[in-house]
Amino acid sequence: MTNASSEILEILKGAYAIEVKGHTFYATIAEKSDKPAVRELFEKLADDEVKHQEFLKDVLKNYEAKGTAAFHLAASEKLPDSSAIAKRLFSEKFAEQARGAEFEFGAVSIGMTLENGAIAHFTSAARSATDADVKNFYKFLAEWEQGHFDALSQLEETLREEFWSNAGFSRS
Repeated sequence: MTNASSEILEILKGAYAIEVKGHTFYATIAEKSDKPAVRELFEKLADDEVKHQEFLKDVLKNYEAKGTAAFHLAASEKLPDSSAIAKRLFSEKFAEQARGAEFEFGAVSIGMTLENGAIAHFTSAARSATDADVKNFYKFLAEWEQGHFDALSQLEETLREEFWSNAGFSRS
C-alpha cells in the first residue's frame, strides 16, 4: 500500500468513525426522548448516519477496485439542500414538543457540535489532498455534513428564545 492510499484509507476510516459516533448519539437521544416527534427526528438523523456509513463502505470497496475514480463517482451524487433536509426532519409537532425543553435544546446543540467536527475533518482532508477527485470527494463529504448542521442550526434558532425565556433569562 502506498503512502497516498494509506492516507486515504485513514481518512475514510475517520469518516466512518464520525458516522458511527453520530449514529450512536442520535439513536441514544431518540431512545431517551419521551416526546414522539422528538424521537422521530433523532431516529431520522440516526438513519441518515447509517446510510452515510454504508455509502462510505461502498466508496472503500470501489476505491480498492477503481482507485481514486471511486471518489469521482461518489462525489457526483446530488446532495439535498439544507432546507430540504430541515423540511424532511422537522415537523410542527417537533417544534411544539421541543419548545423550551432543555434536553432537546442540548441534544440539538451537541448534534451541531458533532456535525461541525465532521465538517472540519473533511475540510481539512480536502485541503491536504493532492488528487483532484479525492479533494472533491472530501469537499462533497463536508457539504453533506453541512446539510445536517444547517438543518440543526435552523432548529436551534427556533428553540433558542423560548429556552432562554423558560430558564428565566428573557428581557421581558
